[in-house]
Amino acid sequence: MKKNFLLGKYWDPDSTLEGLKKLQDSGVLVYDVFSPFPIHGIEPYLNIKRTRLTVASFIYGCMGALTGIMLIGIVYGVIWPMNIGGKPIVPWVDMVPITFELTILFAAHGMVLTFLIVAKYWPGKKAVLMDDRQTDDVIVVAIDKNKVGNEDAVRKVFSETGAFEISEKEV
Repeated sequence: MKKNFLLGKYWDPDSTLEGLKKLQDSGVLVYDVFSPFPIHGIEPYLNIKRTRLTVASFIYGCMGALTGIMLIGIVYGVIWPMNIGGKPIVPWVDMVPITFELTILFAAHGMVLTFLIVAKYWPGKKAVLMDDRQTDDVIVVAIDKNKVGNEDAVRKVFSETGAFEISEKEV
């Protein structure tokens, strides 16, 4: 599905923040800002939600811990039980390092795979650039044209806040 965007292009992060503030004050939702470097203080203008990746990490970690406990419990308790010197058949203390390592392994790999799936990054996916210069020195503010009421007001805000170029792009 193709989307139409109105793009405001800036050289300066301060004028970008000023433009974002004016857009937010006028009720315009900003789709995204593409910048070659981090812009401090931009988060309130982008309506970024808190990530649920931590919940996924916890679930993957629990799966890893359960796998470690079951692995040692089944191997020592069912498949190959040994009574050595009256010690318990399932050595609970010996389970700690393996359970810990599997917890970390499952959590780390699960988080990476979840991130790649949610962000829709897969092998061979082509990068979509709003402007070829956004990886070099241009800050691009993208507004979804379908969700903006008055396009002329957005263009006016862009020009008043120092955007050196205003263009449209279909992605």
